[in-house]
Amino acid sequence: MTEIGKNRLDSCVTIVTGSTRGIGAGIARQIAAEGAIVVVTGRGSEEGKSVAAEIRDAGGEAVFHATDVQDPKSITALFDATIDHFDRLDILVNNAAVQTATTAGGSSIENWERVVETNLRGYWLCAKTAADRMDRGAIVNVSSNHASRTMPAHFPYNVTKGGIDTMTKAMCLDFGPHIRVNSVNPGWISVERTTGEMEDERHRELESIHPVGRIGNPEDVAAAVTFLASDEASFVNGTCLYVDGGRSAVMQDDVLPDYRRRRQSEQ
Repeated sequence: MTEIGKNRLDSCVTIVTGSTRGIGAGIARQIAAEGAIVVVTGRGSEEGKSVAAEIRDAGGEAVFHATDVQDPKSITALFDATIDHFDRLDILVNNAAVQTATTAGGSSIENWERVVETNLRGYWLCAKTAADRMDRGAIVNVSSNHASRTMPAHFPYNVTKGGIDTMTKAMCLDFGPHIRVNSVNPGWISVERTTGEMEDERHRELESIHPVGRIGNPEDVAAAVTFLASDEASFVNGTCLYVDGGRSAVMQDDVLPDYRRRRQSEQ
């Protein structure tokens, strides 16, 4: 964990949704290292309490509040509890999301509703609820490089990420000038969900298609979030910052051809 003491976010009360593990936990740790007071949130109480305890053990300040962003009442309770406890809110990081492995033709209405309610409606309601309680501050939406380029069988996850980028731009207009809104768009990030059971050969292959020669880690995303939330980004608003190791600059790789060949062999 990064040493406490940089203090770019000194005493800023910050909610990070979906911060019980993975990228969200990395963001929570990093902003705490920058001096923020962190509200760790998510559905996994044991994991969330562990992240908050880790931050406190490192010298930071953090609490955990169980939250399900699919439930509007749970969102309201989170923000009310934060204001009651700290008397203010300075930063919101929208990160709680679910990913899918379904196609546009194969996805169900139930799957659509679950993903859209979490990844899109949840972001909107959290940002709206935060803005009602903030005099000034910053909102950072964690989007994805799937917002501009995607892969087979990621529907409707990719749809919601495109929506998050447009929502970020709309919010920067509606919540300004006192609240800035930006998004961070990660690419391949090494977390349990993406690389936990990945074979070494596949890992090397992924590294090889990135101009920086590696895939990312949660700290890479957290660094971008910290910048956008800080006063260093005071003139950055409505932007979508890609954190993908240059992956979005690559024209072609073998993902789509392999997918086509696999589909043809199944028919």
